[in-house]
Amino acid sequence: MPAACILSRMLLGVDHLVIACVDPDSAAADIERELGLGSTGGGRHSALGTFNRLIWLGDTYLELIGVFDRGLAEQSWIGAPTVRALDAGGGLATWSVATDDIEADVARLNAGGAGLTDPTVGERERPDGSVVRWRLSVPRELGPERSPFLIEHDGGAAEWSPDERSARADAVHPLGASVRLETLELGTSDIPGTIAGLMRTVRIGPFRPSLAGGGARDAAVGSQTLRLRPTRATVPVAAGAWPVATIHLRASSPAEPRTVALLGCRFVLRPS
Repeated sequence: MPAACILSRMLLGVDHLVIACVDPDSAAADIERELGLGSTGGGRHSALGTFNRLIWLGDTYLELIGVFDRGLAEQSWIGAPTVRALDAGGGLATWSVATDDIEADVARLNAGGAGLTDPTVGERERPDGSVVRWRLSVPRELGPERSPFLIEHDGGAAEWSPDERSARADAVHPLGASVRLETLELGTSDIPGTIAGLMRTVRIGPFRPSLAGGGARDAAVGSQTLRLRPTRATVPVAAGAWPVATIHLRASSPAEPRTVALLGCRFVLRPS
């Protein structure tokens, strides 16, 4: 395993980014118009008070998540950070790392004091009636500057069958290319503290000085990069501040470079 990443062989990389928005359908249309990225139908988390639309980037995806029952959402593991993000104007609510052996990873990480929950089963019904299933484990507190949760997808259920994964790998977005997540950049006022939390909870690291400069630090998460950027900004994104999350995307073929502030995040799309 490369020295740049001490993730276990079971932790695979960034799985998805949870972006809170009032109306996921409208948000999906905005992303297609501004970035040329197409979305799927998503589904409803009936027991959690939330619903979503998905934008696939290979096996990584953006989850545009909204709330249909605030009371229910406030009591659920994913609804609570979504509500907090919406109350702050929307944006990244939390993010996740994929694993192919969640039981072993949680046991190993908790032995080091991670404090992750025991794996639990989740599911979502798609508009076509098929059911997506997964298992996940959550740290003590979720948030855009907190540690991610772990997720293991059910390869025998919808969305994770070999046929559906193969179709995603070849999928071309409306901009005319396939697109992958290259770097998740998170702003934080306490880089040492954030690094310590990530190392303790999910063992992401070591972090090295980033070529982006400005005191940023990078660590590998599978084939992707997690970048921590120091920030003291307190003004809204619309007023010119950097948002908490900057999402760096790479297109598979020549495409117009774009930098767009949207949904409380900053998206940077570059061609290969």
